[in-house]
Amino acid sequence: MNSVHIPAWRTLLAAAALAACRSRCCIIWVSPLSPPAGGSCLWVSDPFSPDTSQQLADWYSFSHLIHGFIFFWLLRWVAPRLSLGARLLIAMGIEIGWEFAENSPAVIQHYRQQALAAGYVGDSILNSVSDTAMMSTGFFLASRLPARFVVALALGLEIFTACTIRDNLTLNVINLVAPPAWAPIRAIHAWQAGAAHPP
Repeated sequence: MNSVHIPAWRTLLAAAALAACRSRCCIIWVSPLSPPAGGSCLWVSDPFSPDTSQQLADWYSFSHLIHGFIFFWLLRWVAPRLSLGARLLIAMGIEIGWEFAENSPAVIQHYRQQALAAGYVGDSILNSVSDTAMMSTGFFLASRLPARFVVALALGLEIFTACTIRDNLTLNVINLVAPPAWAPIRAIHAWQAGAAHPP
C-alpha cells in the first residue's frame, strides 16, 4: 500500500501558513500579542499568576506536549497512508482548532469556574503559538521514540504536574466536559484551591 507523500518544503510552507493564520485569527479575536503587563519571560512557575497562559511557557505547556503524543498515535492509526509531514499538518490543524475553542468566551467562562483558572482571560498570541510548537515537538518525539517510552513520559508528566500544581491534561478534560455541579468536580475544585503557590 503506497503512502501519500508531501515534499518537505511544502510541509514547512503549509506549517508556516497555519501558524500565520492562527496569529491573524488571534488578532481578530482581540487576543493580546504579548502579556498585558509587558515584556516576556520563558517560564511562569505560579499557576495562580495572571501571567499563566500569557508568557512563552508554563505548566500547561506539558499538556500540549502530550497532545502531540496523542495526535501522532491517533493519526498513525486513522491515516496510516499519509506521510509524517501530512499527519503533522493535520495535527497542527486540530491543535489550532482547539486553541480557537479554548479562547472562545464560552470556554473561558467555563474555565473560570475552576480554582486555578479564576482569573483566566484566554491565551496571548505568544502563548498560543508556543502551545502549537509544544504540540509539534510532542508529535515529533512520538515519531522518533519507542512507544513505551512515550507512554512513560506522558504518565510521568501527568503525575508530576498533578503533584506540583494539582492540575494536568486529564483533570483539564474532566473539568471541561463534566457538569460543574457534579460532586466529584466540586471535590476536584476544592482540592485544586488548596494548591500552594510555587516559589
